[in-house]
Amino acid sequence: MAKFQWEATTRAGEKKRGTMDAENATAVESRLRADGLTVDRVKRTDGALNITIGSGVTPKDLQIFTRQLATMIDAGLPLVQCLDILAAQTPNKTFQRILQQVKSSVEQGSTFSDALKKHPKVFDELYVNLVAAGEVGGILDTILNRLAVYIEKAVKLRNQVKSAMFYPIGILVVAVGVIAVMLVKVIPTFESMYKQMNNAQLPGATRVVIGISHGFIDKWYLYVGSVVALIFIVVTARRTDGGREFFDRVMLRMPVIGPTLRKIVVARFTRTLGTLLASGVPILDALDICARTAGNRVVQQGILRAREKISQGHDMAGPLAESRVFPSMVVQMIGVGEQTGAMDQMLQKIADFYEEEVDAAVTAMTSLIEPIMMAFLGIVVGGLIIAMYLPIFKLAGNLQGG
Repeated sequence: MAKFQWEATTRAGEKKRGTMDAENATAVESRLRADGLTVDRVKRTDGALNITIGSGVTPKDLQIFTRQLATMIDAGLPLVQCLDILAAQTPNKTFQRILQQVKSSVEQGSTFSDALKKHPKVFDELYVNLVAAGEVGGILDTILNRLAVYIEKAVKLRNQVKSAMFYPIGILVVAVGVIAVMLVKVIPTFESMYKQMNNAQLPGATRVVIGISHGFIDKWYLYVGSVVALIFIVVTARRTDGGREFFDRVMLRMPVIGPTLRKIVVARFTRTLGTLLASGVPILDALDICARTAGNRVVQQGILRAREKISQGHDMAGPLAESRVFPSMVVQMIGVGEQTGAMDQMLQKIADFYEEEVDAAVTAMTSLIEPIMMAFLGIVVGGLIIAMYLPIFKLAGNLQGG
């Protein structure tokens, strides 16, 4: 038996919470439902070690599950049996436990979408809403296939961004490491050598570099503390609404990086909205979900303003153009989609186009950042080396002159 802390809502809307001893979380949920409560959260609190970074379920796990579930439902298998089979065969123990809980909820009378909603870290709002639309329309297998394609393309887009950032971050880490080794090991060796030359007058650049080395060795904690403080300030600021908006706006306006991020945002928005509309989700609900999954506060505000205008009877292209977030070509294509009644198809075409644009932009950005980072590394390291060799060059010049 283990101890669980629970939160639930009564039929009158009153929030309740408490603790309960049970074999697992599913048993707790069963008892609470038997008492007429809607379960909000169940958490184990008996001191068991249960550390999970993120959800513990990768996008690849979710994509495979979604594709296999769609195939099974299309073949006519009952949902509970599908969930039981998929839970038994998944190698991810965390995902296995979650699928068993989803299966248990469905067996007890919950809809599939309601059962998924209890695990928001694994099944986000987009996933849950699409499944709900599929249940209502009787096309759950079709919706799941669309979701699998969407997750696959989203993972590909995310990997492109990661690959673009990996190289410059790697070069920066190497540069910091090389500079630290030079300040701690190499420059003190040169300094001890120059101290033996009693009458040698060191050039100004050499004295500056030696001073930096002394400062780094004697007061390293100031440098480390400054970096930690800067990271803390940035992370704290990004957690506030104003700070998040400021950083997101700056990122969109940065040279090289900004245009690439804008293409990523457009590709994500059009793919998400197109998938939602094709699945029968109302446009206002779809825009609300797109805003929350935009990944950029400036874009989110632009989508929400457009949603408000659309709710007042305006078309979609006009408010999106006023937001100044989306390129004019995207707005015009959306306008054509509205007029022809093929909005979802038009959005998918835009997403395909911009995903290819992102691929090309990431390649170009990597090609441009690579020489910039190499030049930065060469200038800094080369400058340190030249500064330390200047006295030797000066001594050699004096000997030749003598």
